[in-house]
Amino acid sequence: MKYILRKVIEWGNPVRLFLNLWQHRYLIDQMIRRDLGQRYKGSYLGFLWSIINPILLLLIYTFIFSVVFKARWRPTDENMPLGEFAITLFAGLIPFNLFSEVVNRAPTMVTGNVNYVKKVVFPLEVLVVVGVGTALLTSMINIGIVLIASLIFLKVIPPTIVFLPLAYIPLVLLNLGLGWFLASLGVYIRDIGQVVSVLTQVLFFMTPIFYPASSVPEKLRFILVLNPLSIIIGDFRDVLLWGNLFPIKEWIFWILLLGILTILGYVWFMATKKGFADVI
Repeated sequence: MKYILRKVIEWGNPVRLFLNLWQHRYLIDQMIRRDLGQRYKGSYLGFLWSIINPILLLLIYTFIFSVVFKARWRPTDENMPLGEFAITLFAGLIPFNLFSEVVNRAPTMVTGNVNYVKKVVFPLEVLVVVGVGTALLTSMINIGIVLIASLIFLKVIPPTIVFLPLAYIPLVLLNLGLGWFLASLGVYIRDIGQVVSVLTQVLFFMTPIFYPASSVPEKLRFILVLNPLSIIIGDFRDVLLWGNLFPIKEWIFWILLLGILTILGYVWFMATKKGFADVI
């Protein structure tokens, strides 16, 4: 019992967590590179598809929502620039797609790498970090596309863009915490992947991506407050499009809360990973 308690305290130390990942930084870097390379292995354009796909998607959104539906993010704005709704929508999809990619991959991150499980010395915890890192790089490409589109359609890139790395921190913490939990559960409960897929689809419509938070009835807005993705997406849009700095106190609160989730997810993963080889 004392041994277990000592190990939990050791794993729950955020400094030890950081140092452990830092120790394996070169391994993480190489695995992210390999992960990105495998996505487009055998294709003629290779990594260029990660740029072409979001550009085509943004053009489609612009045509459908701005030209066909003439949708307005702010209904009172009669002189809304062409493409503003599509850009706002796309900016909301960036953090959600990062979240969705990680949590949907997480249940198979360990079971899909059986060779690593059999190697006693391999740090399995880095698999989740690699998944987050890969999704993070993809999202940064999309950020660049949004900035170019904002310059073309909205004629401005807000100076608050320098605070975008701060908006990423809660999202990364959320993905790491849930990623470690789900990666471990995926070993012991194989159906967890199907459950996560359904819940992700539900969460997609429960998050203000296609609609502004102000359009939700006031009696139901507490749901958005309880949903960290609502806050994260709002922060992304503030610094990326609207030129506003997100509320610092609220940001600090979510950093602390999601930081605890990250530590708990890491402790859970480290405590359960010894049994992976027996199950797989």
